[in-house]
Amino acid sequence: MPRVAGCDPGTSSLDLLALEDGRVIAQARIEPAELRADPAAPVRWLTDHGPFDLVAGPSGYGLPLVRAEACTDRQLALMSLVRPDEPGAKGVSGFSATVRALRASGLPIVFLPGVVHLPSVPAHRKLNKIDLGTADKLCVAALALAQHNSDEPALVVEFGSAFTAFLVLKGRQIVDGLGGTSGPLGARSGGAWDGETAYLLSPLGKNDLFHGGVNDAPDRDTGRAAFRESFCKAVYGLLNVHGCQDVYYSGSLLRSDPDLVQQALGELPNGFFRLHYAGDLPGAWVKHAAQGAALLADGLCGGTFAPLVEWLRLRAASGTVFDWLTHPRAADVRRQFLAE
Repeated sequence: MPRVAGCDPGTSSLDLLALEDGRVIAQARIEPAELRADPAAPVRWLTDHGPFDLVAGPSGYGLPLVRAEACTDRQLALMSLVRPDEPGAKGVSGFSATVRALRASGLPIVFLPGVVHLPSVPAHRKLNKIDLGTADKLCVAALALAQHNSDEPALVVEFGSAFTAFLVLKGRQIVDGLGGTSGPLGARSGGAWDGETAYLLSPLGKNDLFHGGVNDAPDRDTGRAAFRESFCKAVYGLLNVHGCQDVYYSGSLLRSDPDLVQQALGELPNGFFRLHYAGDLPGAWVKHAAQGAALLADGLCGGTFAPLVEWLRLRAASGTVFDWLTHPRAADVRRQFLAE
């Protein structure tokens, strides 16, 4: 029976969950300060709780099922997307160092795809998009599918500590998404950028993606009203395209500011929308993305949750996050990140 683990490199912590035969056997939370001081802390935890058949590692913007031992420096850069002129970007502090430590550990680690890598998302929805949903959002969708087994169209919402993101499920596949930097307002992030604002504030750094949200509003009421309305605009826009009435919600903001989440969800008429908490695996308390990552690791090993891997078409994931950029300057970006 598979013994596996999953990781979630979220903004507020890195969470880990271990499963054996689909049952929770261990879990942990590593705080950002601890991770910055000791990027190898996850390696030690995994070593202490192993051996594992497979570990779904922290994958950032995603890679199409790349094993850690085969992961190149170029691919590592594609997971974090930090420009060469900004190597110490605060918004992803510790992520690259942790991934390097995992890569060197010899553990059986695989890096998961992001939504833009999935063949189930039509090409026209990928145009000029990178963040349709990072790998951890895909893991949240996997947990929702495991807990709420249905072919009905549905929205999966993650209210993160920084970002708010949406994925659309149809026929048990991900067909659309609004990632945290292309979607609505978040607790810390301003979501999708106004191009004129981005132009005037440029040059932008990675850390700028973690600002402009509720926490930066001029006053509490304005920030919370903007959050609620931005959330509703996203929901109704996706409803118009996909006809989703089921909404599965998750995320660390449920713990840190549950009132804000409930206010946003309360804007949706309960006579039309059906709201579902994404749910936790029995005995699990770590973040939902870590739980979903462990489920996908189990599925990739042919365990209880193998259907999730087939539904989400993980093995058919391909390409890079830059494949769908059409702007004339996209070639410069590709050269920066893809040159051997």
